[in-house]
Amino acid sequence: MQVYFDYMRSFRVEFDDFFNDGIISEIEIGLGPCGELRYPSYPAKQGWEYPGIGEFQCYDEYLMRSLKIAAELRGHTFWGRGPDNAGSYNSRPHETGFFRDGGDYDSYYGRFFLNWYSQVLIDHGDRVLALANLAFEGSCIAAKLSGIHWWYKTASHAAELTAGFYNPGNRDGYAPIAAMLKKHETAMNFTCVELRTMDQHEDFPEALADPEGLVWQVLNAAWDVSIPVASENALPCYDREGYNKILENAKPRNDPDRRHLSAFTYLRLSQVLMEESNFMEFERFVKRMHGEAVSDLETGME
Repeated sequence: MQVYFDYMRSFRVEFDDFFNDGIISEIEIGLGPCGELRYPSYPAKQGWEYPGIGEFQCYDEYLMRSLKIAAELRGHTFWGRGPDNAGSYNSRPHETGFFRDGGDYDSYYGRFFLNWYSQVLIDHGDRVLALANLAFEGSCIAAKLSGIHWWYKTASHAAELTAGFYNPGNRDGYAPIAAMLKKHETAMNFTCVELRTMDQHEDFPEALADPEGLVWQVLNAAWDVSIPVASENALPCYDREGYNKILENAKPRNDPDRRHLSAFTYLRLSQVLMEESNFMEFERFVKRMHGEAVSDLETGME
């Protein structure tokens, strides 16, 4: 942690002119894999493939010691262990005793373990962002959350649980994260705002994914505590349907509180985007993001 703080402080000193001139207006603080606040629960290098549920990442000596202490404090020393029936990286929820409907995730032990596991992640973010505010005093900071939308339509939300988001169907796992970000006046950056649930069901029906439901939940958790929300696309996006979904999430229609995204980052720039028809669609999207009225005739599209 001290090394990370020294790095942030050195960065602030080195680029002092850019901060003072407003060229650097916000700093996104990396909190985990891919810069996201999560455990590395689904690493492709370990053989994970979509839509595997991933694995809990708590078996090093330090986290096991923390878990044992937490179990002792609860008066249940035999809870000081990780689940032994949670499957492997590419398991499906129904194949495991822990994540299946009515499984151990919702037992007394399961709730204890998942609460501890998720709180360790939140505490990590809390410590890092406290140091970030010291290093970048007076600057806006942001943190990124991953959009783990697969298995969202199941009761356990297994892929979210292994990543550290305690968000089963009977609990809001993103409100505590939003509260932690609010404590440090940190903006939230969220992904997968271009994905449509219908498309996911067509491409991977077995994943029981619901990116639209996840985006709605996470964005509202942040807006409810009045922190800025930015977003980005998760996959390459060149079609009007994906752009329209981004626009819909950027400024939800009929929202009585007129809530909206503070920023959007377009990812996956490639030569495919520069193809004439794709670039025309992108141009149309950018204009609409800026509030311009764009007719289909203007882009030559039907």
